[in-house]
Amino acid sequence: MAANEYYTRMGDGKRVLMTKDQILADIQAGSADAADMGGIQALDDNDVEALLEIVCDRNRTVGVEPGKEVPLTYDIGQLDFTGDNGNSGNGVDMGRLEAALLHERALGADTFELAHSDYSIKPVKPVISMEMQTMEEIQNEIVIPYFYGAMPNMGLYYAPDGPYGNPADLMREFKIEEAMDQAEKSAQALARDIEYVATKIYDAGADGFNFDTTGAAGDADAVGTFNGVEKLRKACPNAYINVGMAGESVMGIHGSIEYDGQVVAGLYPHQQCKLAQKAGANVFGAVVNTSCSKSMAWNLARAVTFVKACTAVSGIPVHVNMGMGVGGIPMFETAPIDAVTRCSKAMVEIAKVDGV
Repeated sequence: MAANEYYTRMGDGKRVLMTKDQILADIQAGSADAADMGGIQALDDNDVEALLEIVCDRNRTVGVEPGKEVPLTYDIGQLDFTGDNGNSGNGVDMGRLEAALLHERALGADTFELAHSDYSIKPVKPVISMEMQTMEEIQNEIVIPYFYGAMPNMGLYYAPDGPYGNPADLMREFKIEEAMDQAEKSAQALARDIEYVATKIYDAGADGFNFDTTGAAGDADAVGTFNGVEKLRKACPNAYINVGMAGESVMGIHGSIEYDGQVVAGLYPHQQCKLAQKAGANVFGAVVNTSCSKSMAWNLARAVTFVKACTAVSGIPVHVNMGMGVGGIPMFETAPIDAVTRCSKAMVEIAKVDGV
C-alpha cells in the first residue's frame, strides 16, 4: 500500500485501495447525486472534509467522542442470532428469551424487540395469542425497552399468497384500474391487520412497535402502514411507534394513492418523515439504499446527504437505518466492521441523527 492510498470498500463489501483524491471525488459525486435526485442541498465543504477524514482514518474502526453516543435499535429481533447468515444471522440455536437477554446484558443493547420468524404482520395474526404470551414472559425478565417488530410486507396480501390480485400481473395485462383497485384494498386490509396485531401485542406489555421496511411493496404499502399507525396511535396513545422505510424513494406502483392529501409515490426521506409524523410515529427510520458497483465513499456521501436533509426538517427523532445494503453500508451478509463504524460515525456527526 502506497503512502497516499487507503483501504476502503466497494458497495458489495469488496476491500479496495483508493487514493485520497479518488475518495474525495467519490464523496462529491455521491452527494451531488443525492442532491439532484431529492432536490436537496449537497454537503458543504466542511461536511465533505469531515467525511473525507472519517473514510480515510487508517484505524480499523472509528467512533464518536464519549458523550456523543446515540441510542441503538435493532430490527428482526432474535433472528440475528438464530437466523442463517443469508439473513445476517449467526445460526445459533436459542430461544427468544435467551436472545433478548443476551442483547441486553452481554451486548449492551439500548432497546430490543420480539419478532416472529416470518417477521411480517400477516403471518403474526393467526398466532397472536402465542406472541402475546411470549411478550408478557420476556417483559418479566428484561429491563430495556422491549418492542414488537414486523414488516408491513403488503406483498403477502397479493395472489398467490393473499386474497387480492397482484398489481404487477394485472398491469402486464393492461388492467391498470383493476391493479390500482386491488392495491387500495390490500392497503386497507394491511391497516386493519396492523391495528389488530399491534394493539393486541401492546396489551400484552409491549413498550411499542417497530414497522420495518415500510413501502417495500410500493406506495400503497406505505399508505396502508401510515393508516395502520394512525389507528394504533388512537387505540394506544402512549405506545412507542417507530416507522422505518424500505428505500430512499417510495416506489410508485399505484402511482397516485395519497395519505393525508399527499401523493406518496416518489417521496424522499425529508418528505416521508412528515407523513410518518402525521400518522403518529414517535421515531422515523430513514433509509438510503447502497449501490454495489459504487465505492463506500460514494454511497456514504449520498446517504448522509439524504439523511441530513431529513433531520433538518423532521419534527420527530430520526433513527437512520444502518445495516446490510442501507445507510452507506455494503450489501454483504455480515457487514464489515470498518464500514459499519465509519458509516455510523458519519451519520451521527454529519447527518445529526438521533439514533442508529
